[in-house]
Amino acid sequence: MLTGGCHCGSVRYETADAPFERALCHCELCRRTTGAPAVAWFTVRESALRLTGEPATYASSDHAVRTFCGRCGTQITFKDAAYGDRIDLTTASLDDPEAAPPVEQIWVRSRLPWMAAAHALPDDLDRRPTEA
Repeated sequence: MLTGGCHCGSVRYETADAPFERALCHCELCRRTTGAPAVAWFTVRESALRLTGEPATYASSDHAVRTFCGRCGTQITFKDAAYGDRIDLTTASLDDPEAAPPVEQIWVRSRLPWMAAAHALPDDLDRRPTEA
């Protein structure tokens, strides 16, 4: 069972389906709708997904809708009408994101050039924002 939800807990989900796709997406739409340089997604059958709460929806294109928590803003799903009974969920919204790590990267032609070198950036594991 995979479970997850938004940051504030208003929207929750669960699925017994094993993900059949797990990817790190570099497309511009994912970047713009999340404010992140890439988004990790996993895909299950929509009919096997149980969503609770009242997620807000946003038509990010003429054929795709994204859901997110209207209270805290966490993006939860991506649904493309062209793909039938399948829905993508944001991997980082899982209670245990290690349960469905990406196994491939998609839309790599759109990848921000500095993302290719991100693994070489120094680690600062304990950094906290400084107070002004």
